[in-house]
Amino acid sequence: MIKIGVVDTTFSRVDMAKYAIEVIEENLPEAEIIRYTVPGIKDIPVAARKLLIDEGCNAVLTLGWVGPGQVDKYSYLAMSVGLIMLQIMTGKHVIDVTVHEDEASDPDELYNIAVDRARKHALNLVMLVKYGREALTQYAGKGLRQGRPDAGPIKE
Repeated sequence: MIKIGVVDTTFSRVDMAKYAIEVIEENLPEAEIIRYTVPGIKDIPVAARKLLIDEGCNAVLTLGWVGPGQVDKYSYLAMSVGLIMLQIMTGKHVIDVTVHEDEASDPDELYNIAVDRARKHALNLVMLVKYGREALTQYAGKGLRQGRPDAGPIKE
């Protein structure tokens, strides 16, 4: 049985997990999805750890929202380091999906960034779990973006 963990926060202004779970269900229907919602980004690493170790998830998708202030940026950095350490310690993928509130001033644009990023990274996670380490190799160097239009390669 494949188990996928999805961690999100109440701080987020978009329910990104809803869109990520739709993608996972569509592309990996045999997977059991375990959702874990926490208050904010600094709570994400322990939730991801519990899903990987206590629940036996094969991989975890984390969905965080970073406020516009400097303190928010520091909180994101601390969370990111925690997730990197968790990946090293468990040998399992933790795909971090983060939206920074200052990426866009228009709420509709911010919403679109969040939904697109959640969906695309959910698909990345599915591919890694389903097909392994070479699943994304065909896309290497293509300038793919999540939440924004693809940049494309510099040279073919």
